[in-house]
Amino acid sequence: MKFKIAVLPGDGIGGEIIPESVKVLNKVGSKFVFNYGEIGGNSIDANGTPLPSETLKLCEDSDGILFGAVGGPKWDDMNAKVRPEDGILSLRKSMELFANLRPVKIFPALSSASPLKEDLVKDVDMVIVRELTGGLYFSQPKKRWVADGQRYGIDTLEYSEFEISRILRVGFELAKTRRSKLTSADK
Repeated sequence: MKFKIAVLPGDGIGGEIIPESVKVLNKVGSKFVFNYGEIGGNSIDANGTPLPSETLKLCEDSDGILFGAVGGPKWDDMNAKVRPEDGILSLRKSMELFANLRPVKIFPALSSASPLKEDLVKDVDMVIVRELTGGLYFSQPKKRWVADGQRYGIDTLEYSEFEISRILRVGFELAKTRRSKLTSADK
């Protein structure tokens, strides 16, 4: 069986790391079929949108997504109608990719390489569960402007009960697999 992977290099460093990531996956074996799509600032330049419908369809029809990066100085205009990060936000929302898992584990051989004291990090083994499709990402009103030489901004933080329940469910289901480690839910 071959796995279909949507490859989205995106912008900036994405164009450097994604080809190397594909090389690594090819070394793993010939189990992957790679199909490339556009996203982010380069897609805005080429297509007028940070997430073309063809790219979204490619992702929906794939078994996995290999994602690079979006954005860069070229597209840093707070007055722009579309921005590179709108592509990844739209992808997350349309595919209901609402949970980001961020494992943090210190391996004994590397504990002395931490900028923190070794005795503080030697037993660190945790997973941070972060919500990706609500709150500041999509709530309204959202606005940025300059007046009298000062920058202003409004970002509304709004979550529905459903959004909170589903991210907590992910966190608690993950916690059940973590061998009696302490679990905390925080905003």
